[in-house]
Amino acid sequence: MSLPTPTELSAAAEKLIRDRRAIRAFRPDPVPEETLRAIFTLAGAAPSNSNAQPWRVEVVSGAARERLADALRAAHAVNRTSVDFPYSEDMYAPVHRERRAAFGAGLYGALGIAPDDHAARAAYDEESLGFYGAPHAAFLFVTGDGGPRLAADVGAYLQTLLLAMTAYGVASCPQGLLSFYADTVRDQLGVTEGRLLVGVSFGYADPAAPVNRATAGRAALEEVTAFHR
Repeated sequence: MSLPTPTELSAAAEKLIRDRRAIRAFRPDPVPEETLRAIFTLAGAAPSNSNAQPWRVEVVSGAARERLADALRAAHAVNRTSVDFPYSEDMYAPVHRERRAAFGAGLYGALGIAPDDHAARAAYDEESLGFYGAPHAAFLFVTGDGGPRLAADVGAYLQTLLLAMTAYGVASCPQGLLSFYADTVRDQLGVTEGRLLVGVSFGYADPAAPVNRATAGRAALEEVTAFHR
């Protein structure tokens, strides 16, 4: 059997990367155990500094998923947040805010939520703590001292995981909001080490959901990349 040509490999890589996008409505069908194990094994090939692999991944399904969703909603209802990696709107530069605003307009527009309907937006945030209906969720913890250099390695793992899911036909949505309840996640899952970086809801996409037709643009190459010679 002949090996793929460089052109075939680059075309396959481009399709895989561009096909990956955040999905916010899922079918209830669970991903088979064999597929789950294949995806997370492949994700383990992610790069890390000195091969330290400073990630710990907790995957929830079934009854554990239901219990955690209930606990997250309960924590949200009383504003019982616990954030391992500080978050502030001030961390965004003006250009970042413009991009976020454009994305938000497209997302909430697809949901039929008006820009000034803050109650509906808040209700959608609460709904997202049920993993958008996905049958599974993964929580990525940074082990070691949990510092930014190790978090960068876990970021590389996250992208590798998302691409592995895409390759196996599994849809996903990284959710920063899930990391706002780190102590709740720890308590429910019995986690004793690491700092929670992000949660990922995943499963099979619901193709009929309007929200899954929302798209996000990307900055032009010249805006974010400089070539020095």
